[in-house]
Amino acid sequence: MAPLCSGCGPGYRSPLDAMKGPREEIVYLPCIYRNTDILKPDYLATVDVDPKSSTYCKVIHRLPMPNLRDELHHSGWNACSSCFGDASKKRNRLILPSLISSRIYVIDVGTNPRAPQIHKMVEPVDLYYKCGLANPHTTHCLGSGQIMISCMGDPSGNGKGGFVLLDGETFEVVENWEHPGEAAPFGYDFWYQPRHNVMISTEWGAPKALVGGFNPVHVKEGHYGSALHVWDWTTHRKLQTLDLGEEGGIPLEVRFLHDPSATEGYVGCALRGTVFRFYKTPKGDWNVEKVISVPCLITDILISLDDRFLYFSNWLHGDIRQYDITDRRNPRLVGQVFVGGSVINDGPVRVLEDPENQPQPRPRIIQGKRVPGGPQMLQLSLDGRRLYVTTSLYSGWDKQFYPDMIREGSVMMQIDVDSVTGGLSVNENFLVDFGKEPDGPALAHEVRYPGGDCTSDIWL
Repeated sequence: MAPLCSGCGPGYRSPLDAMKGPREEIVYLPCIYRNTDILKPDYLATVDVDPKSSTYCKVIHRLPMPNLRDELHHSGWNACSSCFGDASKKRNRLILPSLISSRIYVIDVGTNPRAPQIHKMVEPVDLYYKCGLANPHTTHCLGSGQIMISCMGDPSGNGKGGFVLLDGETFEVVENWEHPGEAAPFGYDFWYQPRHNVMISTEWGAPKALVGGFNPVHVKEGHYGSALHVWDWTTHRKLQTLDLGEEGGIPLEVRFLHDPSATEGYVGCALRGTVFRFYKTPKGDWNVEKVISVPCLITDILISLDDRFLYFSNWLHGDIRQYDITDRRNPRLVGQVFVGGSVINDGPVRVLEDPENQPQPRPRIIQGKRVPGGPQMLQLSLDGRRLYVTTSLYSGWDKQFYPDMIREGSVMMQIDVDSVTGGLSVNENFLVDFGKEPDGPALAHEVRYPGGDCTSDIWL
């Protein structure tokens, strides 16, 4: 939690202060049963990650949702480091949107952090009729006390990249953040940088196209995005659309540097395995340049709190990579580790051509468990030394690309990080096997720490 000080709100004064925060002891993960053979609600799992604990690597609490087939996905906070100067704010509610049902659950994690409970549920109809939006994805708290959630579609399943505002006290839907008629064609993730009066959002695809799995024909038909959108943070007006072209197809997670004065960041593009750097030009507008290209499919990226390292997961190829980004325009690969994927050497795929000329990796076995699927969601410890990795992307795509993960459940692994010179290695003593859950194998997704982390906190 935040260090003791007079008049402090939630989070930390700066990203470098956050790096001095306490070691994580528990984490929260949404676990999904949609698209599996198990007819049970999705749930929020609390996992003990304290190596001194008797329940280390165990799920210590499960909070089932009251509905079926929600597809819990990415979570966020009611308050974070953007509210650090406001002592009246507390980081005590986890905002948990459902990607497919369009419900939003508000979870009380403050009363008993080890056993969260549902505080409130926002029904889909509120998003539909008040905002004309559906399929909520990314949540960020705002310095104003409100909560903002990006959405991917309209109520009919068409692409629509708009933003819902929730009241930070009542959690009622207030209104759209964007102006009428200015929603982007597609939506997904966003990050704002108030010192430069800017927000940048990304695009996945039309919900009705991706709901049943990935079809390359839908890319050609224009149902998937390939652009970044630049917004005026004060007026909420869309200023620019930066077309990334074919090489930038399906731009997903967008990460500004954590330094609130920075005018650049990175976005991972799934379809062609590329990372683009976006930056403010001397003229005052924004531009992009491709800085990394690897065998696809990049699905999650993050940046260490000191803005020194960039990490990404390569879900199909099966590896996690660490880049030194002190030279912002020329990332340098300093760490790589394979943990599953589709090109393992005892699988059905034979690699005929690899521009990196690497041998096909062996299956990853941790504590006797063969890792199903590939590395997907990432979360880095505050001090930058431990990288948590889960293997589920989205249940419809999991079922299509890794049916063994549907049968066996996903896992959470821990990667040890050399945060001095670079380097990654699997912690062989850490594994959370969601194939052994009481109601059957589950698909665990994004990791959150109770005190905040490097993908949810924004500094003003």
